[in-house]
Amino acid sequence: MSETAMSEISRRKALQVLGTVPAAAGISWTGAEAAQAHQHAEQARQAAADEKTAYEPKFFTKAEYATLGILVDLILPADERSGSATDAGVPEFIDFMLVDQPTRQTALRGGLRWLDRECDTRFGKAFAACAAAEQTAILDDIAWPEKAEAKGLSHGARFFSLVRDLTATGFWSSKVGVEDIGYLGNVPAPKWTGAPDEVLQKLGVSYDGLEKWYRPTDAGA
Repeated sequence: MSETAMSEISRRKALQVLGTVPAAAGISWTGAEAAQAHQHAEQARQAAADEKTAYEPKFFTKAEYATLGILVDLILPADERSGSATDAGVPEFIDFMLVDQPTRQTALRGGLRWLDRECDTRFGKAFAACAAAEQTAILDDIAWPEKAEAKGLSHGARFFSLVRDLTATGFWSSKVGVEDIGYLGNVPAPKWTGAPDEVLQKLGVSYDGLEKWYRPTDAGA
């Protein structure tokens, strides 16, 4: 896989890349755990919207939460098809994933501090205060483990991998993410007309000879 700058990664490319990257070593989570965090995040977002107030993070400080929001949107920005990671509630999701989880808390909080220190060293300001080009320059250096290791930025690469995995889990388990990949779930079809001809041709199959058992045009009528 060739290296690609973060600024050049589209949502489709990100989906391909994320599928090849394992969770950060020593920090993983179950699907049930992620589903529960997503449910809590959605409830908290709805409560904040009903009260016309901003979401109050349960773990992060306000400064950390602001940095996290910028970071996840750089990983998964809005495109012509879907909203961004923050639109999908990813920061709230990550916040709930860290509640009562000391190992994750240390890794995320330590990583955010590392990011600010690295930005201060390079640009004399924290990550949130950097220009977009400066922020992506940092991420370009830590998005690829081998490249990061060569530059002595292994700590940053491990932090970025963790945030990237959490961002992917939060986004593609959200309503925005599910719609982004076109997943319909268990939606009743008023009338089943069979698989499209182009799909049958691609698979090299047909309904010929199956009429006495199965007639697509009559199914569901």
